[in-house]
Amino acid sequence: MTDSPGTDPRLRRLNAWRGATKVLSRLAAEHRIGDRLAGLVADAGGVYDLDDWVDMYGDGVVAELERRTARLLGKEAAVFFPTGTMAQQIALRCWAGRTGNRTVALHPRSHPETDERGAFSAVSGLRTVHPTTRPRLPTAGEARVLDEPFGALMLELPLREAGFALPAWGELTDVADAARERGAIVHVDGARIRECTAHFGRGVEEIAALADSVYVSFYKSLGGMSGAALAGPRWLAGEARAWRHRYGGDLFHQYPAVLSALLGLEKELPRLPEYVAHAKVVAAALAQGFEAAGVPWFRVHPGVPHIHRFQVWLPYGHDVLTEAAVRLAEETGTTRFHRWFPAPGEPPGLAFTEVTVAAEGLEWTAEDVKAAVTAFTDRLPGPA
Repeated sequence: MTDSPGTDPRLRRLNAWRGATKVLSRLAAEHRIGDRLAGLVADAGGVYDLDDWVDMYGDGVVAELERRTARLLGKEAAVFFPTGTMAQQIALRCWAGRTGNRTVALHPRSHPETDERGAFSAVSGLRTVHPTTRPRLPTAGEARVLDEPFGALMLELPLREAGFALPAWGELTDVADAARERGAIVHVDGARIRECTAHFGRGVEEIAALADSVYVSFYKSLGGMSGAALAGPRWLAGEARAWRHRYGGDLFHQYPAVLSALLGLEKELPRLPEYVAHAKVVAAALAQGFEAAGVPWFRVHPGVPHIHRFQVWLPYGHDVLTEAAVRLAEETGTTRFHRWFPAPGEPPGLAFTEVTVAAEGLEWTAEDVKAAVTAFTDRLPGPA
């Protein structure tokens, strides 16, 4: 990006995006501390009795969030964790103790393989194998012919690195059945499972019923400050609490994060289907806008989004595209895209970004989207 000497590129981006008045969604990083605290004080009393005592090591309000999460997912119990990384390591570690097999079958581009610095093996003594390298979840056939035994099949719903992609409902039930035929359990990385209901045409409890255990996030899509939960059988919750203590996850106080999670369940969860529906409108308008602008090549993936998030790919360097996005926000008060990234494994000069449609984006019409695309591509070099 072309910044003046002494300008912090990150602060420039945040100031531009925070100052924009027309956005599809707000990044969590755009909020200031005082704003988050003021919002929590103003709204948290509607979801929990603020005259209750603060939690200590997971009681009180933390236990209440666990009960609500278990009920929502149709599981016997749930355990709150400070991070999803810790929750999933402990879940798979506990299951390995039950099955006697420490091998986890999962996609090579799932979160534990791409974003956790090899924690499964380095911290939890687990080993991973990959039923497929295709940009989608494994099929039942691939699970059946995997040439070594595995104790757990881990499914990320949706698979973020593949464009937040989901299988068809029948494909999902088939691969879960195939894993169990081989004596394995099924664990779902459900950080965004609550956004999958429209695609599958099923409620979140029915989706979660396919899995022996499920991890959910409270800050992804729900707007919480942090935190995650692991839901499953009561025995798993008991073992997970013991391992949570060993991993250093028993925090003294957690009420700010937990109250924000309860607010997300109350305010954002019911609106997710609305966001997913409008993401389809936005994605279609983006494609039309790029075509009308004469961009030499583009990809909106999936063309019809499976959740309220999807990818956009363009044939420019990521720094060029991010600069155009920042300039658009600075000069027009409109945020059409946030940061762009180099495409992994692809030739230089190709970049992608993730688009999220949330409450702020519901006011965008298709014509608004196409106009913003024109304004964005006008700030790109070359024929676009």
